[in-house]
Amino acid sequence: MNTMRKIQLLLFAAAIGICATLAATESRGQGIDTAVKKVGKTGKKIGQKTASVAVKGASRITDNVYKGKVGPDGQTVYINKKDRKYYVDEKGKKIYLKESELRDKPEE
Repeated sequence: MNTMRKIQLLLFAAAIGICATLAATESRGQGIDTAVKKVGKTGKKIGQKTASVAVKGASRITDNVYKGKVGPDGQTVYINKKDRKYYVDEKGKKIYLKESELRDKPEE
């Protein structure tokens, strides 16, 4: 009878240990997943900023800056070879503008 009690106690302890291990593994996995998401979001922001700076630099070299006008939210406007006006957004994408979308540059 004493041996039977020891086996039951051992099986109960093993079950508790397995449950604790699974719970700890799951919570640790969530922490890793959250960290990966944060790193991914930060990497995406850095990549977009890098693209924006690169496109703005290339635009300054290859195209002309429209001196008296700005974009809808005060962005620098560039004019390309085909006389199309555009600005570069925060993701590095060229947004082409109509004449009606251009604003006068405020006096500083």
